[in-house]
Amino acid sequence: MPDKDPCALLKDAARQYCNSGQGKGAGGGDGADSGLTDGASSHVQDLAQWLITKVTNLVAPGRTWAPQSADNPVYQSFMWLGQHLAIAIFVCVIVVCALTAWQGAPRLQQMGNSTGWTLVAVTGMASVPGAVVLLNNAVAQAFTAAFDSDEVALFSVIRADLKSASDSGNPLAILCIVSALCVALAFAGLVFMTRQPGILVFVCMAPLILASLARGGDMSAVQAWAQRLLGLMFAPFALLLVAPFVSMARGSLVLDTVLLVAADVLMLRMVFHGVPYFGPKVAGLARSMVESRTDNRVVRGIMKAGSPDVWEQESIPRQPRMVPTPKRAMGQDSNALAAAYGLKARTQPGRMTTASAIAQVEHDAERRTLIMDARRAARTAHNPRRPANANSRPTPGSPPSAGAGGPTTP
Repeated sequence: MPDKDPCALLKDAARQYCNSGQGKGAGGGDGADSGLTDGASSHVQDLAQWLITKVTNLVAPGRTWAPQSADNPVYQSFMWLGQHLAIAIFVCVIVVCALTAWQGAPRLQQMGNSTGWTLVAVTGMASVPGAVVLLNNAVAQAFTAAFDSDEVALFSVIRADLKSASDSGNPLAILCIVSALCVALAFAGLVFMTRQPGILVFVCMAPLILASLARGGDMSAVQAWAQRLLGLMFAPFALLLVAPFVSMARGSLVLDTVLLVAADVLMLRMVFHGVPYFGPKVAGLARSMVESRTDNRVVRGIMKAGSPDVWEQESIPRQPRMVPTPKRAMGQDSNALAAAYGLKARTQPGRMTTASAIAQVEHDAERRTLIMDARRAARTAHNPRRPANANSRPTPGSPPSAGAGGPTTP
């Protein structure tokens, strides 16, 4: 069966121009672009290819903002501070052990542990930037290789479906996949702007974290720091969670769009959980920006899944309450670092904080107003002849009203 003429719906000069382009390119080429319609589809495919490349480069860039060597001016000041701090802590431990030498073996063991861990800390401070840069390059190459494969890669399937899918000729399906790629590009930029500064901050914090080992090898702060940093480094692989469903979507641009939206939600959750200090704020701003511009329940549900409400709960057994507020556990890392340096950790109060109480009042103000209005309207509908101040009691010393049944003056 011959293919349908793409110029059949045009008339007059437009049809002549369209027919003149059949069999050769618009610029008189060798027939690579046959007419306006095929040229437009090639431009759409080029746009999709460009969007996919940009998304991949933003989510897992080959270069990072972390310093590559210890002589970088951004990192050198932190390393100088960490080294001198480790030496100062080591001297303090030696002085304490000398003053309490009468305790014998425990103090000698503490002095030996502090000596060894101080050497480990000072040695490891300079190796952090290079290790982070090498790990970032390895993650970027592995991510690019995984997404360029033919079996489990969502972007490879989208490239193939743009050419040979059953709905590749449907303008609505192509519009959906291009729109989803544009949204994915926006979320990839959001991931880039939170992941890269986060890596830089955690690398610059490394000397201060490692200096805490000089007290005797307290690994709590180092473990918390390593978990956050590795979470940022391997965050792009969260997009591979949609890989098991790629084979189901093969051959349909609409299903590819659904999987791409799911990947966008994963990237937003990556921002939310990747950088615990300002990630929730950035994700919340993205959610509020989208919700302020649309009333679509599906879009709002997708944004809520990517940036959920964080609830805080009182730690007292009496009348437990929960309110949506910034997470109280954000101070746990600073408490771990303070404890590693021997400082007293800042304890959280058992009751709601002032910010939590204000957030609860503001959250329930609209609902409380609606309930009071509904009760007032129901009371008025039940007894319309009853005056508004019928339930009001006279204050002591005030004269009774005329209709209250009391004595009246002549």
